[in-house]
Amino acid sequence: MTRTTSIHAIARAGLMAAALLFTGAAQAADAPSSPVGADGSVTLPLAPGSLVLPFSSYASPEARDWFKRYADVHAPPITDVPASRTFYDRMNTDRANRLRALYPVTVTDQTMGGVPTQVVAPAKGPAVADRVLINLHGGAFLWGAGAGGLVEAVPVAALSRIKVVTVDYRQGPEHRFPAASEDVAAVYKDLLKTYKPQNIGIYGCSAGGILTAEAVAWFQTHGLPRPGAIGIFCAGVLDGGGDSQAWSALYGGQLPGPGLRLIDLPYFQGANAQDPLVLPGVAPEVLAKFPPTLLITGTRDFMMSDTLRSQDLLERAGARTELHVWDGMVHSFFSDPESPEARAAYDVMARFFTRELDRPNDR
Repeated sequence: MTRTTSIHAIARAGLMAAALLFTGAAQAADAPSSPVGADGSVTLPLAPGSLVLPFSSYASPEARDWFKRYADVHAPPITDVPASRTFYDRMNTDRANRLRALYPVTVTDQTMGGVPTQVVAPAKGPAVADRVLINLHGGAFLWGAGAGGLVEAVPVAALSRIKVVTVDYRQGPEHRFPAASEDVAAVYKDLLKTYKPQNIGIYGCSAGGILTAEAVAWFQTHGLPRPGAIGIFCAGVLDGGGDSQAWSALYGGQLPGPGLRLIDLPYFQGANAQDPLVLPGVAPEVLAKFPPTLLITGTRDFMMSDTLRSQDLLERAGARTELHVWDGMVHSFFSDPESPEARAAYDVMARFFTRELDRPNDR
């Protein structure tokens, strides 16, 4: 059992998400005005004065520009699902277009195991034809299908030169747990007809990272072989808690409040928080069978505590992990491709899967 931890002194600031587990960054809709100053500092209106949180001195100029650009973006409330889907689809479509201009790929719609997917292949062709990745998009188990998957698949496919299958899994409120796990398993079983399990990797950000962990637990209980490696980004194997749930709100100019638990999301209505198929972190015996796991987060990510605790639990259970924490980064910080920080994260993902897939079974 080994552990590699890389704490990057690279920072980019951004607004904290108003809702749990979404891919993107936006300020709470009820904020009266932007709390972000011209220099990137955040001011909190605390009587009788204000508390100023400086913008990170380690951040790149591109990160500072990103912070200012998104400071006045207002997301719909998480309870307005139609509006949220429209909002994030527009945002993710713009992101995907910018990513495809930077990272040449081909995209093909394909149904696998009865589940709609998009196959993202490097324009130069795969470097090794017998490897494949499954991407699970973020979006609170409410939105993110289509363009959201491309945001997470395009750079990894291009840099690793490994084909990525991004899955449009079923979400709430129309569907309930375990519909998404069933969809991932269906795609996985379809790919197992062509690929060895050790040559298949699975990864996702936010809700997609949680679903990645759930899928591994699902495979265990349904007689499926474990994949070669997985990536859990800006997420974990628990219900979302710890210090970062509270203090991360400060970076968006908001006062800390009660966090929204994973189990409170519509998709998990009626699910049991003690079920390891929902929260694998409650069962060390399940974590012990996890493949090598890459975890990524930022110090301003409201899910950072969950990611750090998850890495600790996985390591204690005997799983091999690699943890990267970027100073100053927010939730899903690599969804926009222009900053050096985002590109560094893409490189980490590509190197991890290139190294781990088809590795001798020494774990």
